[in-house]
Amino acid sequence: MLTLSQKCNSKKRASFQEGVDYENTPQGLIQQWSPPHKLPCVPAKDKENEAHFVLAKRPRRRKEPTGLSWDSLPDELLLGILSCLPLQDLLATSRVCKRWHRLAFDESLWHSVDLSGKVQVDVALQQVLSVGAVGLRCPRSCITESFFLKARCLRVQHLDLSSCTVSPLVLEDLLSHCRQLRDLSLEGLLLSDSILQSLSRNARLVRLNLCGCSGISAQPLREMLQGCARLEELNVSWCDFDSSHVKAVVEHITSSVVQLNISGYRQNFTMEDVKALVERCPNLTHLDLSDSVQVTVESFPILQQLSSLKHLSLSRCYQIQPATLIGLEKLPELKTLEVFGLVQDSYLPVLKETLPRVHINTCCFSSVARPTPAGRRDRSMWGATCRLAFRP
Repeated sequence: MLTLSQKCNSKKRASFQEGVDYENTPQGLIQQWSPPHKLPCVPAKDKENEAHFVLAKRPRRRKEPTGLSWDSLPDELLLGILSCLPLQDLLATSRVCKRWHRLAFDESLWHSVDLSGKVQVDVALQQVLSVGAVGLRCPRSCITESFFLKARCLRVQHLDLSSCTVSPLVLEDLLSHCRQLRDLSLEGLLLSDSILQSLSRNARLVRLNLCGCSGISAQPLREMLQGCARLEELNVSWCDFDSSHVKAVVEHITSSVVQLNISGYRQNFTMEDVKALVERCPNLTHLDLSDSVQVTVESFPILQQLSSLKHLSLSRCYQIQPATLIGLEKLPELKTLEVFGLVQDSYLPVLKETLPRVHINTCCFSSVARPTPAGRRDRSMWGATCRLAFRP
């Protein structure tokens, strides 16, 4: 057995020596003595230069979406989401992309805007009105520039510019592009005759507040009242009016007016004006004649012709004796009576007992044609809520 093993080993060494003599490179030895399944396939020498290698990348498997993306939402649904955002957040979303910018300034989102508390509103005013806002409140703000010289007719219907700092020229340019006004407050502003001419073109005007205004002539005031035939509430109290202005109001006011504040004219409002006013407006429900020292107790029989009168103010009408106020019990629908400065506190309980169904001295200030105060939480303006509100 030893002899046989020695012979086998001698044969292996002989074959190894032959391989070494036959191939002198280590690579050849590795290929010769490697297991059969690991032997590489050596291409033919004549086809070695014709081999082509192509590097290909297997495409990634696309993940299936697990939900809806913002881009796949329709415009209607995005508008519904944007309608829930406040003003500052809505402006922030308009800078995301072009589509969101277009949707953020859709006119349906800017139906009514409250800019109360913003001091300088030039750019905001131009942007809000150009988008197509229907309601706009910006009292006590500053408007210094005019942007509407070549603008088309604006869609605004409810506009509150009370106590703003604005020149008559800028205000005239703004109102000249308004043809659909229904509620307007210009309280405390310096006006011009051209502004009244622009207002006369708003045939659908229902509420007009000109309290404390100046710079108005009697003739344009008369034309404006004739053009606004649908007026229901008018406040012309404490304006820079003389007797000719008062005559223009009481003789040309439309009969559709149901609430009127014509207080503060002392000697310029007379008993004749009371008669003319009652004849022109038989359906009055609110009437404020405060600070008219020419009004006497003789006006009571005239006021009794107003069968629908519910609220009457005679504060500081010093020609009326407190004891004669009992005659107002003949007004069947009278609910409130304001007689500040006319009735002493000691006599007030007696007057309340005499007129038990009338509330006396409940409110110091008149609300005729005035927008709802901006401090309310519901941000309402003439009964309509402002959807977008500026938060300083």
